[in-house]
Amino acid sequence: MTVPPTRCFALVPCAGVGLRAGAGGPKQYAPLAGRAVVAHTLAALAAVPRLAGTLVVLSPEDTQFEAAVPGWAGWLARCGGATRAESVANGLPVLRELGARDDDWVLVHDAARCLLRPEWVDRLIDACLADPVGGLLALPLADTLKAEEAGRVADTVPRAGKWAAQTPQMFRIGLLARALAEAGDQVTDESSAVEALGLAPRLVPGDLENLKVTWPADFALAARLLQTR
Repeated sequence: MTVPPTRCFALVPCAGVGLRAGAGGPKQYAPLAGRAVVAHTLAALAAVPRLAGTLVVLSPEDTQFEAAVPGWAGWLARCGGATRAESVANGLPVLRELGARDDDWVLVHDAARCLLRPEWVDRLIDACLADPVGGLLALPLADTLKAEEAGRVADTVPRAGKWAAQTPQMFRIGLLARALAEAGDQVTDESSAVEALGLAPRLVPGDLENLKVTWPADFALAARLLQTR
């Protein structure tokens, strides 16, 4: 019996409310350079031929996606939870229902990382496709880190060996489902859940432009960067 090759799927948790962004609503639907933030994100993923499909996980109450991303031809599931981890965990069974297997890969990407380039996704796939664990895009920290207490510096944290996690984060569907089930819904990224199993995900160099639109000033910066492309 021939074993079918493993495939890669994308999963975009898109159920957040984006309070820190100050956008007057979910930041993934805020306008940016002529289209919604999440529309830029999904356009980049759609340009990666090795992705067999992309699932967007929405809040059950979401009424904005179809207007924000007209003509979206990918998959939607209104099963998002109160946390990112819950949304991802709820989305994995949907991928299985759509034909994905436990040994297939899922690349989880933030809806608000709207400056994503297809070549960065390909770089991650190239680095992780044969890896026993999986991995994530990340950047070595360049800035000096300070620990804070009551608005003042409490300590300087050595930056050697420290990386800032980005997305996509790429793991086998079965492994990630187990990791999230055991870690609970408070982990802030998929790698943290996999690490809690005692595994060491691969760090794949990302790009400084792969920023997550989080604060009000990020929108202006993202718009300027999009204008240079």
